[in-house]
Amino acid sequence: MDAIRPSRTAQGAAMHRAAHQLLDRPLLFTDPLAPRIIGAEADAELRSGRDWHGFAAPGLRAFIVARSRLAEDILCGALARGTGQYVLLGAGLDTYAWRRNGNRPRVFEVDHPATQAWKKIRLDEAGMPAPANHVFAPVDFENESLFAGLERAGFDFGSPAVVAWLGVTPYLTAEAVAATLGFLATRLKPGSEILFDYAEPLQRHDPAQAARFAALSERVARAGEPFRSFFEPGGLARDLRALGFSQICDLDAPALNARYLASRNDGLRIVGGGHCLHAWT
Repeated sequence: MDAIRPSRTAQGAAMHRAAHQLLDRPLLFTDPLAPRIIGAEADAELRSGRDWHGFAAPGLRAFIVARSRLAEDILCGALARGTGQYVLLGAGLDTYAWRRNGNRPRVFEVDHPATQAWKKIRLDEAGMPAPANHVFAPVDFENESLFAGLERAGFDFGSPAVVAWLGVTPYLTAEAVAATLGFLATRLKPGSEILFDYAEPLQRHDPAQAARFAALSERVARAGEPFRSFFEPGGLARDLRALGFSQICDLDAPALNARYLASRNDGLRIVGGGHCLHAWT
């Protein structure tokens, strides 16, 4: 992503969440604001039935809505234990802060300034003013640190938090991913939790999965946001323990399907080598 253009993959993820609201029943992830925040033109494209970017394909859509559901399930449990902060790294067009009722955490949305400026336009067009518990935390990682951005936004490093880092790590180098995980392991209050997703190396996929992934890779590369990192699950778990994470739960496609999609008969099912990793500091 360049310095002035918002993330196209963030728009794509939001389109998948919106498509889920229109195409799938029962809903795995309820987000009635998803069709609004993608904009009227994009919403009309979805409702027209023209599948111009593969949003009707159930495999990727299933993974995107399952990771969103998992993040909010983790947050719900943490809120019940007294956690009061939620950080969305690479928030994109996430709508959690606008949907949450009852026990509300303070929500910090960390993203590139260009993407956040674009999101504010989408929010204005949708008539969705930011709630009082919400904080935009723009961070240009080429010029400042995550610590500086969170500190400026008023994040309390002395209190635990849940961090959701979804749809981001494949577009970063392995070194950048390790640096962010190291920061979270050492600077977050013990008892904090993080959820992030990652992709396995291509050679670990079966031929059909590899073909689908190759098509997706070509699409995001054309959008200017190529995949840059892949992780082997065992090695990643060892690295996380070395960084100081105390517990690790790695959910691959079969585990996510068993947790969220086992009883469905509509074809919504995760395929491929995507993982969601839940870790505790």
